[in-house]
Amino acid sequence: QVQLVESGGGSVQAGGSLRLSCQYSGLTYRSYCLGWFRQAPGKEREGVAAIDSDGDASYVESVKGRFTISNDNAKNTLYLQMNSLKPEDSDMYYCAADRCYGVTTLAGIYGNWGQGTQVTVSS
Repeated sequence: QVQLVESGGGSVQAGGSLRLSCQYSGLTYRSYCLGWFRQAPGKEREGVAAIDSDGDASYVESVKGRFTISNDNAKNTLYLQMNSLKPEDSDMYYCAADRCYGVTTLAGIYGNWGQGTQVTVSS
């Protein structure tokens, strides 16, 4: 059973930075994806960034050049470094994991989710 626990959310002013962490366990697939998603109340969950077991990464266009996803296999921890934050980045952020055969930010691929961590960016 895959378990994921996010941390690192908080409040920051526009232009600031945050680093989200996701401690995971039980990930035994040979080929897997780990992803960061965000969702505002009443809106669909949006894929932000993902990384696969080969280290290939994918980002949604709106965060390219500002966010960096990384995975520390030794620590079983997924990270999302968020720089140059904007008010529109404010959301609940979730990490997710599942078997995959190519990096993807499609939420429907992922069956294992954390509880989320809130990010609030003020102008």
